[in-house]
This record gives sequence, C-alpha cells and structure tokens, in this order.
Amino acid sequence: MICAAANAKPNQNQQLTKDHAISTYVDAMTHGKLDGLNKVLDQSVDFSMLRGNTVISFDRKEMLDYFESNKGVEQPCTTTTSIVEDHANIAVIKVDMKFQGFVRSNLVTIADTGDGWKITKVYSTFS
Repeated sequence: MICAAANAKPNQNQQLTKDHAISTYVDAMTHGKLDGLNKVLDQSVDFSMLRGNTVISFDRKEMLDYFESNKGVEQPCTTTTSIVEDHANIAVIKVDMKFQGFVRSNLVTIADTGDGWKITKVYSTFS
C-alpha cells in the first residue's frame, strides 16, 4: 500500500490552473513558446479578432497552426495581464500586448472544464 502511494503520479489536472493557462497563452503569443499550449486549449476553443468592422474567427486547429508557424518568434512588445472577471469556475483575463504604435488587447476566457482550467475563448482587438 505504501509503495503504491509513493509511486502514484500527481493528478495532471492539478497543473492546469488559471495561472498556468494564462501564462502558457502569454508565452505562446509573446515568446513563441508552445510547451503545454495544446493542453490548455479546450477542444471547442474559439478565437475571434475584430479587424475594422469585420470579425474574423479561427478554430483550435487554425490557431495551433498559426502558433506553430511562429514558434520561437519573440514579439517586440510589452505584455500585461489584468483580471476582468474571476468566478469559481470561469474567469476573463485581459492580455494587452503593447507594440510601438498600437496595442493588441486579448480577452481570454478560461473555465474549469473538469480536466483543469482551459482556454475556451479569445477575442482580440487592436487600438
């Protein structure tokens, strides 16, 4: 009994916290680091971007392909995060990427999916 407990692996869901999900997203967006990104994106995640008066949407596969094409690329920006809403099972985090001349604001919704905290929606605007 003691040997089995000592050899038990920690629950992987314990690693999928709110902070981990946001940190992984920020690392992918700003530093091109993709470690763990696949695990923090929910299967039904939706990415939307407002360009002028047009909303462009991307699914999980399209965004993973985009991230892969930018793997290792360091963005020339300063990134800040702030909590917009924080509840027991869902949170909205604002991730601002300040470039020279414009800011990309990402509203990232994360939810406790039962498999840990995962990103379920990202909405980006530019100003």
